[in-house]
Parts: sequence; C-alpha cells; structure tokens
Amino acid sequence: MTTPIRTAPATSAPSQADLGLLLLRLATGVIFVMHGYQKFFLNTVAGTAQFFAGIGVPLPGVAAPLIAGIELIGGLLLILGLFPRVVGALLAVNMLVAILLVHVSGGFFNPNGVEFPLLLLAASATLALTGAGRYRLGKSA
Repeated sequence: MTTPIRTAPATSAPSQADLGLLLLRLATGVIFVMHGYQKFFLNTVAGTAQFFAGIGVPLPGVAAPLIAGIELIGGLLLILGLFPRVVGALLAVNMLVAILLVHVSGGFFNPNGVEFPLLLLAASATLALTGAGRYRLGKSA
C-alpha cells in the first residue's frame, strides 16, 4: 500500500509576505525617487557632479546623471514592481558605494552616518533576492 503524496492546496489569497514586499517596495521606491529627483532638479546634475568630484567619485560627470537616473527610474520601477531583482541589485550597489565613499566617515548615526543608507542597502538587496511579490505590474516577480 502506498501513501498518497500530500501537497499544499494552491491558494490565490494574498499572503502577509506579499503585503510586506509591497510596503517595502513602495517605501524604498519613494525614497529613491525623491533622491533621484533631488539630484536632477534640486541640487542639479552639475551640482551633484561637483559634490561627487569633491568626495573622489571617479568620472563624476558620468556618475552623477547615472546615479540620479538609477535612483529616479529605479525607484519608479520598484513602486510599480517591474524588474525588482535587477533594480534592487543596482540600488544595493549604489548604496554600498555611497556608504563607503560618503557615510562611513560619519559614523553610524544620522545625520550623515551609515544607519539610513545601510537600511536602504538591506531593503534593495532584499528586493533583489525576493522579487516584487504578488502586487506588481507584469507577470514575473
């Protein structure tokens, strides 16, 4: 006599993990959108490049619009749930570099320490590892 294999029933109900990923995506995405917006429109790309040059970022004239674009567009894509693994990885690398070049000298605590960028690094890396969850545009997480 063989024992039938039991499988968990398929469910279409949202899970708490899906809701958690939605909240993480929305909050992280909004923060990155605002930082990208700041680099483009408040500090300007030229001002951001000047800041980058002052802290030793290589090719600041290329890095400033690239980073601003990754943050602005990447944040929008996170909000929508599109390409979260790729975007999350790019934003995680962005934050790692920011921590090493800017924030590590400020210690741990805000206003210029590593605590906030470290949280953004963790959130971005989490989305790179998990995907968007159920609530997203498109078919793949």
